[in-house]
Amino acid sequence: MSAGRYEGVGEVKQNTTHQEQLIDSLACRLDDWRLTTPAIAFLETHKPLSFIASQTLLVFQPLLTLFLGDVSLEDYVMLLEDKSNVDRIIFRLEELRGDVSAAEPAAPCEGDSSWIP
Repeated sequence: MSAGRYEGVGEVKQNTTHQEQLIDSLACRLDDWRLTTPAIAFLETHKPLSFIASQTLLVFQPLLTLFLGDVSLEDYVMLLEDKSNVDRIIFRLEELRGDVSAAEPAAPCEGDSSWIP
């Protein structure tokens, strides 16, 4: 058997950690802007369309660079492609709002949460 079969395992863990950082950054930024409740409502409503929304970000990326500067949205596109990530964003927003009683308390947002990594 070849060892190449497990080459991507560390990469998957790294991607998951990166996704968690993106989710936390996004949730904290929305919480800073006091848009937690509208964001939860929007995400819950549009969850079935998350893949289409991710592809729409790619289409409008050139236009968004006019407003956001030279940014790369590929990480957010990959995040929105999977509906389970949308659920994780909603859960993190609910943690920040205080709606979820978890075994561990939610980590508070740090003062400098950047929108785009």
